[in-house]
Amino acid sequence: MTAKTIVVGNFKGGVGKTKIATMLSFVSAKLKDKRTLLIDLDPQANATQNLAKTGNISHIKYTITNALILRDKTITECITPIMENLDLIACDTSFTQFPKFLYKNYKTEKEQSSVLANAINKLKENYDYIFIDVPPTISDFSDNAMVASDYSLIAFQTQEESLEGVQKYIAYQNFLAEKNKINIQVAGIIACLLKADSQIDNEVMNEAKEIYKDYVLKTVVTYQERLKRYSRTGIELKETVYGNYDQWDFKACNVFFNILSEMESNIEYFEKKAV
Repeated sequence: MTAKTIVVGNFKGGVGKTKIATMLSFVSAKLKDKRTLLIDLDPQANATQNLAKTGNISHIKYTITNALILRDKTITECITPIMENLDLIACDTSFTQFPKFLYKNYKTEKEQSSVLANAINKLKENYDYIFIDVPPTISDFSDNAMVASDYSLIAFQTQEESLEGVQKYIAYQNFLAEKNKINIQVAGIIACLLKADSQIDNEVMNEAKEIYKDYVLKTVVTYQERLKRYSRTGIELKETVYGNYDQWDFKACNVFFNILSEMESNIEYFEKKAV
């Protein structure tokens, strides 16, 4: 088992990337039965908070800060089990010191951008998928996530500024890949919060398809009250007394099941093509 590592990002904030990262991690573990790890590199720690609620965890003792900055714990010791098949490496606000730590302790840009990749290399043997959530900025956080990843999933809202964020993200990813001699490919571009009856949303969606072709996944993340609720309660997939999944939980999770399936098909295509 060698994990496929996937960064979920966009340099435009508020596009739903953390929701996508957490939901894909949950669904991968719950419905795909894949050993899954989510790494939170965003000091705002929204992904951490959401998965902690999902696992009914009130306190997380060790975070990515312990492993990469303080170095008082190994990366393995900073893993928090959330539920069967799903683990978390949490983040906290003290991880804002990561750039300062890098510049103080590593001389070259290549060394600075490879810290996470080197730290998680051995972890890949224990998982099928590793998802990485990052801040929506060009920064040492995103550099480390890209260098550590095999693939990217790019989230965007059907708004002009968000689509421009996709273009910037891909351009920067290609620049960083060439600079660091790594191979990272786009596994999918995910449209979020599309309003089916909105002319501008549909225009932006069509423009994205014209530019990026099949990289734009067919599955669209539309607004669902249940997804909004998960931010408060943690992610749930409850079963009824008859052994079926709650219809609203299933509807919400099924969107991300379909995204995962499309992503897997794209990855399979890339890997066959590379042989």
